[in-house]
Order: sequence, then C-alpha cells, then structure tokens
Amino acid sequence: SGLYGAGTYSGDILIEGKKQEFKNIRESEEAGIAIIHQELSLIPEMNIGENIFIGREPAKFGVVDWSDLYSRTRKILDSIGLDVSSRRKVGELGVGQQQLVEIAKALSQNPRILVLDEPTSALTEAEIKILLKLLKELRSRGVSCILISHKLDEVMEVADRITVLRDGKTVSTFESKGATQGRIVAEMVGRELKDYYSKMPREIGEVIFAVKNLTVEHPSRPGRQVLNNISFEVRQGEILGIAGLMGAGRTELLLTLFGVPAGKIIGKPEIMIGGKSVDVDSPGEAISLGLSLLPEDRKHLGLLLNDSITKNMTLSALKHFSKFGIVDTSEEIVESKAKAETLRIKAYSLDAPVKNLSGGNQQKVVLGKCLMTNPRVLFLDEPTRGIDVGAKAEIYKLMNEMAARGLAVVMVSSELPEILGMSDRVLVMSEGRLVAEFQSGQATQEKIMAAATTFH
Repeated sequence: SGLYGAGTYSGDILIEGKKQEFKNIRESEEAGIAIIHQELSLIPEMNIGENIFIGREPAKFGVVDWSDLYSRTRKILDSIGLDVSSRRKVGELGVGQQQLVEIAKALSQNPRILVLDEPTSALTEAEIKILLKLLKELRSRGVSCILISHKLDEVMEVADRITVLRDGKTVSTFESKGATQGRIVAEMVGRELKDYYSKMPREIGEVIFAVKNLTVEHPSRPGRQVLNNISFEVRQGEILGIAGLMGAGRTELLLTLFGVPAGKIIGKPEIMIGGKSVDVDSPGEAISLGLSLLPEDRKHLGLLLNDSITKNMTLSALKHFSKFGIVDTSEEIVESKAKAETLRIKAYSLDAPVKNLSGGNQQKVVLGKCLMTNPRVLFLDEPTRGIDVGAKAEIYKLMNEMAARGLAVVMVSSELPEILGMSDRVLVMSEGRLVAEFQSGQATQEKIMAAATTFH
C-alpha cells in the first residue's frame, strides 16, 4: 500500500513483472492498488460521499462538482447494496455500514489490484453474500483480489489459490480446489485442531446476574426503542450466547448494562447482581460491582493505542496496584507479564505501544484488561473478531476456564458456529427484543436464523 516506503523492507514488489517502489500511499494507488484495512480509517464528521472521494474530488475549473460526486457515490453504494444517503455522516453509521463505506471507497479508485483485510468481520450474512458476489464480479472483470480472512468458508468460496501465513512467514500456497478447511487450519496453527470448541466439565450454579424490564429509547428518534422490555438472567459458570442480526440491539444491550446507555432508559428496569438490586450508572460503577466488558470496537472503545501493553491491561484495575494514590509499577509489570503469557500476546516488549500490535494481539490486550478487574460477570462483544483460528481456540479455552471457575460469561457473536459451539444457552434478539431462547442441545443455525429474522 506504500505505507512502508522503499528502503524499509527487503524483497521486491512486482506488478505485471515490473519492479515497483512506492514512496507513499498515493504512488501505490496510482499503480492501481487499493487497500481495505481491517481497522476503519474514515472521518466520522464527514459524510459518505466526502469520505469516499477525499483527495480525489471531481472538479471543474478547480471547483468541486458536488452533483457528480454524489451521483458517483450513489452508483457505488448501489453496487454493494448499501441503501443510505450519500450525504449521511459516517459517524452516524454502525460499524458494519462503515465497513461497507470503506469498501466503496476502495472501489471508487477502479483498482487493478484490490486487497481486503478482514472485510466481513463486521458485516451481516446478507452483506457478506453481496460482498462475495462482488468479488466474483471483479474477478470476471480482470481485477486481482487478495482476501485476508480468518473466515475459512468465505475463503473457500471465492479463492482460486490460498496462501497461509504463520508468524510472519509464508507456510504454503496451494489451489483451493480440492483443499479442505482442516488442511488450512492445520497449516495456520502448525497442528490439527481437534474438538475446536471443547467444553470443560463445569457446574452451573446460582443466578449471579439478572436484568428485568429494560427498555431504551433511540437517542435521536423519539418513540423508537433500541431495547424493548429486555429481561434475562445468567448463572455462575454459564456461558450465555446472544445471537441476532446486525442492528438487533445486541451491542446496545451490553453497553447499557455496563453503564453506557444506548439512549434514554424508560421506566424503572431492575438489575441484580448476586441477588441484590444495584444501579449501574457508569463503567466505573459497573467495574466496582464485578462487571467487565470487552467491546466490539477495540480500537476506539477498548484501548489507548499510544500507550503500552502494560498500561492498557492495568488501566481498569489501577486501584489494585495503588497505595495512597501511588501506582506500584513493579506489581503492574508482574501481573501484566502473567496475563500476557496466559493470553500468548506476541510483542517484543510489554512496553510496546498497542498500536504496533496486530488486531488479534490488540484483542488479547483488551481481554487481559477485562480479567485484571477479577470480574464476576464478563460481557464479550464479538470476542474473536479479527483473530486467527489458533488464537480463537486459545480464547475459547480461556472462556471455558473462566466459566469453570464460576465466572458468568455473556457473549455476543455474529458467528453462529461460535454461538453454538461455546454457549450453554442461546438468546436471540430481533429489533431490540429477545425473541427466542434455546438450550445448547436444542439450538441450530436454522432455528437461530429463523428467530433472528422474525420482525415485528
């Protein structure tokens, strides 16, 4: 992409057999390369059209032709199935819709080579199907696509060839025809993964957390409810999965329960922890009551990117490392090192800025921060988003260990195999409501999707 200029790497970049050296991103784009990064790089205060054509605005006599800009934007948005106004601010969109805007931005460059880094991690099933269809259309038009993904079913569907990387090195390259997911997984982790979602024997105890009659009104649309009369409970040692389509209210539910209301709370809902009624007015209050949250958007809600791994992991638990207001940095380092080893965080030093880590290792740092507070209830919003299959297996193992120790885990996930494989019980949300509940042995992907697409 030109982000790392010539001289910062060894080896050659060839396009149609000719060696290329890019001093910056613009030179890469001029050579026909467009990149869709895993982490969003949009400007929230600008609208969709402005974001897509920033720095490349169509102009006449030095004046931006806004009519042409929005007309082009509309055509691109239609091609990827995003039915929103070209003039809508990006900051008003959900993460999934923002991801589609990133894709539209790349396509607006008419690239010869399109690189997509985890492009479907925040998309719904319907949006994923549109994107995969689009990739096939681009291939038929002669556009070369490099799809970086941990979702192996998507890779198998669209790829002609597959290259596996492990620890920064090429492990193998092979034709996708005749390949199996089992082979890919074995190449990725260096071993065969058996019993991927293996559950540890554990005892499910008493109800540790309950919410009753939670209703939240949309912050900018009076009368519309983001959450509608939500009531559920979770027990010690239980992993409770929450499924649903994007926009069903799953993230809003977890944020509200963690003291960050998704809008105006209506009426007097009741939250109980350990059988006692409590008020959760802020994240700080939530943490003091034994709640912890791994947010969906780690970059903006879970991390201080310029700070070190140690500072990030101890941030929510500073009182445990402090005496008379002074932080015991030695204890900080000891505890951070222990958590980093447990989570297998790969970094040259715990003093390394989190922004220098891969997305998967950043996610592990957020999880380490959650565990530092010794929570009784752990809310996980898309806990394995952007993590490779080996790291996923480690996270699943850790979730099982936490539940076996009596921790209650509430997991929101868009990946139905993950919901089915990890949950003792599954709740399904649709349009802000809880519409179904299944015990683990009763749940199937078909039943969950049928409930998730039940609209009122």
